[in-house]
Amino acid sequence: MPSAVTPQRRSREISSNDEDIESSVAAASSAAKRIRVNLNGDAAPASSALLLSNAYEPVADEPLQEEVLRSRQTKAKHQPGSIVRVKLANFVTYTSVEFLPGPSLNMVIGPNGTGKSTLVCAICLGLGWGPQHLGRAKDVSEFVKHGEQEANIEIVLAGDPQRHRQNPVIKCNIKRENNKSTFSIDGKPSNKKAVIELCKSFTIQIDNLCQFLPQDKVVEFAAMTPVELLRSTQRAVAPQEMLDMHDELKEHRKQQKEIEAKVQSDHGALENLENWQRTHADDVQRMREREVVKQRVRYLETARPFPKYREARDAHTIAKTRKKQASDELEALKREVEPSLEAVNAKQAYQQQVETATSARRKAVHDAEKAADSIDRKLKTLHDRKGELEAEVEAEKNGGKDNRKEVARLEQNIARLKKQIEEQPPEFEISGYNERIREKQRAMDDASRRVQDLKRKQEELGHRGRDKNQRIQQARQDLANLESQAGQQQAKLKSVSIDTFRAWEWIKQHQDEFEQQVYGPPIVECSVTDLRYVDQIEALFQRGQLLTITCQTKNDFKKLGNILHDQMHLAEINMQHMSGTLDNFPPPVNRDQLGQFGLTGWALDYISGPEPVMATLCANVRLNSTGMGDRDTSAEHFDLLQNGPIENWVTKRSSYKITRRREYGPSAMSTNVRDVRKAQIWTNQPVDMTAKRDLQENIEGWTSELVDFKREMDEAQVEIEKIRATIRDNQEGVKTLQAEKAWKQKTLADIRALPVKLSQQEERLAAAQQSIAAMRQRLQSIASKQDALTHERAQAAIDYSLAVESLQTRHAELYEAEIALIEAKSDLAYLIEKNTSVKDLLHTKQEEVNECVAQVRHYSDVAKGIFAEIRQIMTGWSEETRTFVEELPQNQTSEELEAEIESERARLDLTHEGNDRGVIQQFEAREQKIQKLRENLEGLREELTEAEERITGVRDRWEPELDRLVGMISRSFGENMKEIGCAGEVGVAKEEDFEDWSIKILVKFRESEPLTPLDSHRQSGGERAVSTIFYLMSLQSLTRSPFRVVDEINQGMDPRNERLVHRRMVGIACGSDSLSSSSSLDQEQQPLSNNNNSTSFDSVTVNGDVLENNNEVATKAAPAAPVGGSQYFLITPKLLPSLTYARGMRVLCIASGEHMPEKADKVDFGRCVDLARGLRGGATVAVR
Repeated sequence: MPSAVTPQRRSREISSNDEDIESSVAAASSAAKRIRVNLNGDAAPASSALLLSNAYEPVADEPLQEEVLRSRQTKAKHQPGSIVRVKLANFVTYTSVEFLPGPSLNMVIGPNGTGKSTLVCAICLGLGWGPQHLGRAKDVSEFVKHGEQEANIEIVLAGDPQRHRQNPVIKCNIKRENNKSTFSIDGKPSNKKAVIELCKSFTIQIDNLCQFLPQDKVVEFAAMTPVELLRSTQRAVAPQEMLDMHDELKEHRKQQKEIEAKVQSDHGALENLENWQRTHADDVQRMREREVVKQRVRYLETARPFPKYREARDAHTIAKTRKKQASDELEALKREVEPSLEAVNAKQAYQQQVETATSARRKAVHDAEKAADSIDRKLKTLHDRKGELEAEVEAEKNGGKDNRKEVARLEQNIARLKKQIEEQPPEFEISGYNERIREKQRAMDDASRRVQDLKRKQEELGHRGRDKNQRIQQARQDLANLESQAGQQQAKLKSVSIDTFRAWEWIKQHQDEFEQQVYGPPIVECSVTDLRYVDQIEALFQRGQLLTITCQTKNDFKKLGNILHDQMHLAEINMQHMSGTLDNFPPPVNRDQLGQFGLTGWALDYISGPEPVMATLCANVRLNSTGMGDRDTSAEHFDLLQNGPIENWVTKRSSYKITRRREYGPSAMSTNVRDVRKAQIWTNQPVDMTAKRDLQENIEGWTSELVDFKREMDEAQVEIEKIRATIRDNQEGVKTLQAEKAWKQKTLADIRALPVKLSQQEERLAAAQQSIAAMRQRLQSIASKQDALTHERAQAAIDYSLAVESLQTRHAELYEAEIALIEAKSDLAYLIEKNTSVKDLLHTKQEEVNECVAQVRHYSDVAKGIFAEIRQIMTGWSEETRTFVEELPQNQTSEELEAEIESERARLDLTHEGNDRGVIQQFEAREQKIQKLRENLEGLREELTEAEERITGVRDRWEPELDRLVGMISRSFGENMKEIGCAGEVGVAKEEDFEDWSIKILVKFRESEPLTPLDSHRQSGGERAVSTIFYLMSLQSLTRSPFRVVDEINQGMDPRNERLVHRRMVGIACGSDSLSSSSSLDQEQQPLSNNNNSTSFDSVTVNGDVLENNNEVATKAAPAAPVGGSQYFLITPKLLPSLTYARGMRVLCIASGEHMPEKADKVDFGRCVDLARGLRGGATVAVR
């Protein structure tokens, strides 16, 4: 079930036992950070005589105490590819910062949120790798500081003397706007690919978690499978050839498996095919005999058209003979009746001539009608044109009347304007009016501003009044809650977690916005039903479990999380999604059986609440499987419980938890016993009278303030009304002055415009007079058109009269022709009726001839069709088919051929029926496939032999080298584990497939247990963290990487393991496994800060300026460290006192916050350390 827990951020306390740290300090200028506590543990200055800001100011060189500081020199040098300098600008939290890491171990320390992991991000992005290797943001633009448009990263790598004259300088510029990064190398523009190639030339592998382990990738490294760990290990310590050989072995093994699969598949297929052939050989032989008969049937069916063609050809010959005989008889009959038919033919010819003449005269009538209609339409058109001209004349006359009226009106206007021009304009001074208007407007503006001030005062009083009202209501609610059990529980919730209390208050007000009800923390939702067990019940809960909010749907869970975290910005919020019921959590044994274990019931029996909340508690606290007892557990009952199904139970004074390690056998178990404390949550306590009295006093005070707010608001409102009345009076005065001013301005403007108006009127008069003259010319033109139209109408009337006379003549001629046609048709009908018998005889004989012709054509078409079919069939004939048809009898009829076909088909019916041809083809195809499979198997066996030889050749070179490397890692890992009193070894788990080969890490943290594989099931988080860091340290002597980064790997370790791991890391990174200054882990080892308050610095780096400290060290120091391994970056937010220190180490302290000075040269961290030592030692510090 998903859950989201946001732990409350813990403030970093400065212990009085902590001493100053020998370090190089990276300072961020003016970066807005949270306020840090001072040496006294609060946010105020340490004393009245010393302000925190003064501690950063450089003072005179005289020391505050007797000790003198001197810089330490080491023999270690930066290896090629290690980081010499990192400079950032506007990157994440930094405005400007510069880091100068040492060549060996670099400890980056500082409180959470100061920017330690930002250094890791800068290394990754600045060397060309993407943000996906950090596990934080997706886009590089998100690393630009808030409020800035671009960020800059500058990284200086130690150069290889054989390849570089100077140290390579890589610069990266990140633009927020387009989410792009640009690079340069040694001041020359470059690209990401070139930067990565340069890094790879130094064997820098940012994408290898064995070398670069940022904070957000620690979980990913812990979740790395042994197979992935083997590949990462090879990348870290082995040459590229080893990885290539491993990949080559994987590929060869893959090919080998494919070949083996093919061999097995082909061999099985071959056996199946051979068995099938042997089984069906006899059936195939019978099918082949049947195929012969079927082939003969097909040949006979192919020959069917030949006898049909012969029969059609003979029928065609007989029909041609009959046709010739019938045609001869028809010709003889025609010669015999020819005289009787000639008269009929003559009369038919005469009728045709009359019909032709009638048609011609009917056409002449139609043409005459069209001519008359055309002339009639012309007359109508001329008549319409006459009306149009008359309308034009009338329109021109009406227009002339209007023009004459316009001329008279314009002449009157001109006379009036000339008279007005002769009169004098009135006097008018506009500046006086403007000044009086501005005076009144200024008075209104002043009054409006006063009204706005009073309104703002009212709004402020109203806001303060509403705030006081809300406080009064809340105080009254709190007062009521003090009297109720639910209220007391809410008060307890508020005292335990203010964030959870605020979240629950919001949920109660917005329950209707969720799909299902959201339940509050168990503190307010649950209660103990039997107070005798309240101490035992409360002992089961952790703080986060008491504060868990329960959601019933995933959508509600997601929605509530977004609101509480992203919108309300609450930190300590515990949520869980629970969709199950209590039925999903049955007890391990029945309640009746609890008595034999000395228990009275389950924890679930003594606490009540909503079912989803109880189900959540069963899942988290295991209420359903935790037994409750009212007396201490006896030895007998304890033995039963150890061997029984119950793993958790609570008595009056103790809480028991049995842990079983089933992988080590049934006897591998441990019992954790804790004391039961007094309950604090589910208890009935009297009302807190002090809290009640405070609430009552607050209510009285806030109520008095509300009365004062109301009085001040009323006074302001009275003054506002007076001012508004004054504003209205001024507005009326302004309107009056503006109206009088506008009237006078208009009058003056009209007088000044009179000459222009006079000129316009005169121009319009001239235009009207010209229009009258043009009208007279248009009337003369229209009169000329009317005369021409009258002449044209007269000529059209004459033409129409002549056309009507012609039409009458054509009608008379048509009537005459139609009468002659009627007489011809009557005579022809008489002659035809007289010769009917002769025509019938001729018709009968003609039909006989036509029938013979049709038969000849029919038999010809049939013969041609059959012949075409034969030609088409013969096109695809084989030689066997042609020979078979030619051997058939030439006089064989189609009936005889059909009889033979039926006989052969009867033979087929007597044999087995089936897809004979398909079976035979399959049989033959299988024979070919068998032969091909045999050939393929021979080739595959040869390929398999070659693949085995290739694998053997590569494996013989790769496996011994891998065993050697892992053996060296195992020896180093074992020595590291031995240093802390544990044991461990590393081996290679060799499987059949090279893809499954993996690193196997075995560890032992207790003397009584054997070596066991390292995983999340057997070891604790701290043990896994110790094993992980030791494994990474074991790669040191074999490393091919110039630097390593490990970010907060020590978060899961206890103080003892952290000290041991740190001491071991110092020894490896600084090149000395035994530090002369360290004799014990607890008392005698050289600490980072000692009791003599002396401090040594390699250097202090502040925004690009390096301030060397040359003072003498008064206490004993660790000997100079020899040249160690590769460069190490260890990032941690916490630092235990008295850790091992060796020369060559460099401690980078992240110093940032509100009190950082604007300029780097104003920072003197040596002075800060001196002041801190003086304060702790009780010395008097002079402020300069």
